[in-house]
Amino acid sequence: MRNMNRSFLTLYSLLQASRPTCALSSAAIRLLSTGPLSPKVCIVGGGPAGFYTAQHLLKARNDMSVDIYERLPVPFGLVRFGVAPDHPEVKNVINTFTQTAQHERCSFYGNVSIGTDVSVEELKKAYHAVVLSYGAEADRSLGVPGENLAGVFSARDFVGWYNGLPSNKELRPDLSCETAVVLGQGNVALDVARILLSPMDFLQKTDITQQALESLKASRVRRVLIVGRRGPLQIACTIKEVREMMNLPETKADMLPGDFEGIAEALKDLPRPRKRLTELILKTVKEDEMRHRANKIWGFRFLRSPVEVLPDADGKKIKGIRLSVNKLKGSGEEARALPTGLTENLECGLLISSIGYKSLPIEHSVPFDPHSSTVPNDMGRVSQTAGLYCSGWVKRGPTGVIATTMNDSFETARMLLKDVDLGRLDVSVKKAGAQEITDLLKIRGVRTVSFSEWEKINTEEIRRGEALGKSREKVLDVKEMLELAWS
Repeated sequence: MRNMNRSFLTLYSLLQASRPTCALSSAAIRLLSTGPLSPKVCIVGGGPAGFYTAQHLLKARNDMSVDIYERLPVPFGLVRFGVAPDHPEVKNVINTFTQTAQHERCSFYGNVSIGTDVSVEELKKAYHAVVLSYGAEADRSLGVPGENLAGVFSARDFVGWYNGLPSNKELRPDLSCETAVVLGQGNVALDVARILLSPMDFLQKTDITQQALESLKASRVRRVLIVGRRGPLQIACTIKEVREMMNLPETKADMLPGDFEGIAEALKDLPRPRKRLTELILKTVKEDEMRHRANKIWGFRFLRSPVEVLPDADGKKIKGIRLSVNKLKGSGEEARALPTGLTENLECGLLISSIGYKSLPIEHSVPFDPHSSTVPNDMGRVSQTAGLYCSGWVKRGPTGVIATTMNDSFETARMLLKDVDLGRLDVSVKKAGAQEITDLLKIRGVRTVSFSEWEKINTEEIRRGEALGKSREKVLDVKEMLELAWS
């Protein structure tokens, strides 16, 4: 494909030289009249995985066009709705994504639900390749009695509430209790704990939603316990998040000394990143034993798994949680948590489950592994389905940070490009691309949101934020987003 123009010139010269003795075939005439075809790629999902995939494809080939379809009227996915509001530096990647969206060979189509408004099969007919990058939109269930009681939330919903995800704008968590429990010890769990305990002057200039800010101002939560099924050597968060918890003003750590028996002796055999993280946690335990002036408390609770969410007297709201006390079998990252038969109860009025997200099948025609909640693939090439690829969480599961997603998406893009170069992906047939899909959407009464129309929403959000002394005040309602976009 890279030498297509040269090939056509060679073909033309040969045909011209042989003109006195033979007539041009209809296929040769068609090739000469149309010239080389431009590969058209469609990406499903306007989050980090989608934009990074598009970025690499556009950079690698100057004849490829990429269209990004997004269910919401606004782009950027988890960078907009998942990154903590007090981490604005992480959101700077939006500047790079904006450059990609404004590329002359890239188009953004918001307000389009793939699998409902248009099918994957219809996309495959309109494009040479389709890349699924729609992320993880569901929660892993606790699977214990009482998890549906009032006061129990998934971290995905809670994060969506303070970050302005339209589907979570009505969440209204009750923050009138003293103790909150977060199940899970990854970065999202620590984000939630930090937001619950942060001073208002840390948050009020960020893009946290105003309704969440008002609720947090009135919050009576003074203690957050972060519970994990394994031990300190298996904790899933990174050193940055632990350090941020340590540095929260007027807040101290509350740990159980028994959770750290033998940990200091194991330090010498740990890989460097794990060693540094463990040393920081041990330092936190020692320092906070001497810190008395603090009106808020946070702490890890290790070797504990949920058994039952305990109801109040009316049986409607959470009163506490019963935890299994575990022991470890094995060591290191592969250690497994096994119940000892002992249990203990923790009193709390708020429970946030941060045990992981999961992707959902997009439609029956697309392979899906319900065990891993991913699309089966080989380095991004979907198994047994020509022309279909995947990137991001739907490819590898909901793990890693944005940089992980970048590398993962670049890998998928390289696989797609390799398939084009080797002829595994047939780009010789002309495809209509967005023209065909937008015609279908018009017939079905679906109006899309372009990137320039999203920028109208963006401008209004920044204006509202400035009026409140914040970086941004997000529009929470999809209908209002559309009115702004199409105004």
